[in-house]
Amino acid sequence: MFRNNLRLSLVARSNDLQLQRCKHTSKLDAIREKLREGPGLAEFVSEDRPKDWAEYEGKLKREKGERERLRLPPWLKTKIPTGSKFNELKQQLRSLKLSTVCEEARCPNIGECWSGGKNGTSTATIMLMGDTCTRGCMFCSVKTSRAPPPLDALEPRRTAQAVGRWGLGYIVLTSVDRDDLEDGGSAHFAETVKEIKKQNKDILVECLVPDFRGSRPCIERVACSGLDVFAHNVETVERFTPFVRDPRASYRQSLRVLATAKEVNPELVTKSSIMLGLGETDEQVEQTLKDLRAAGVDCVTLGQYMQPTRRHLQVFQYVTPRSFERWQRRGAELGFLYTASGPLVRSSYRAGEFFIASLLRARRADTA
Repeated sequence: MFRNNLRLSLVARSNDLQLQRCKHTSKLDAIREKLREGPGLAEFVSEDRPKDWAEYEGKLKREKGERERLRLPPWLKTKIPTGSKFNELKQQLRSLKLSTVCEEARCPNIGECWSGGKNGTSTATIMLMGDTCTRGCMFCSVKTSRAPPPLDALEPRRTAQAVGRWGLGYIVLTSVDRDDLEDGGSAHFAETVKEIKKQNKDILVECLVPDFRGSRPCIERVACSGLDVFAHNVETVERFTPFVRDPRASYRQSLRVLATAKEVNPELVTKSSIMLGLGETDEQVEQTLKDLRAAGVDCVTLGQYMQPTRRHLQVFQYVTPRSFERWQRRGAELGFLYTASGPLVRSSYRAGEFFIASLLRARRADTA
């Protein structure tokens, strides 16, 4: 009798788990359908793209030993930033003494994001802790110094004020690396999140954080600060990490950061990003995606590396939109909740934010 009851109990529990999985899958499918109806890459880049990407006959890859820079293909040419919304947002940021990664990293999407694009919603990724980094990655144009200026104690409150003025439902916070600080700036991140949530508890906050030298207490401080999305970029494949990133950064350390955030706060959505066009092979990209999934990463973005200045790494190859589409499909096959893959996709990608916001709000509704 006991065995029969136990068997019936286990069967019932198995059925319940299968039902929960089905419900979870159906909700994800519904959100993905909503995303297909909402903004996509085509809405955030210029319209003057060739109808057939395969028709472009320009050179997309440097041969071994060649030093000449590749010409920019037409799908990567963006419009010059203009418009009243662009100027208004720029003035607001200046008046509040805030920096943005959009400007410091010379993001090619700045005109689309700041002007509002077709949907009329201006967005910016705020860069905390100043505009000077303690590291010198070979892909990044942010200025560097061993001793950056001290932190601005009022920055968390000013950031919350700016977010309140914009009336956004989703905000991305990032920062320079601050190895000069004992906690790497993790307390500053946490305080900013709390200030934003204090003004509007419903706003969704994503933090794109440095590696904090792998410190578990620092990672935990940010992961448990009330944010909704914890992002940290591996940037490139493991083989190229020593040549692309600062020596203090490492591929395995970045994976541990992402895994630790998920471990200390399983409710978080975790996210990472990969640059393509540095000479990586398909096998290396595939392995990177698998490593990220093994670390519990939920969302991934893949975009084209763009050389910010002549002092930085040259582009080895311009990856075609068709290849990016293939990686987007592969990300879905590997089990990522969302994969944003395209030539102008960056860590903070508005279509991705649209999906994540839908996912998080669906979760909140379930909890309620």
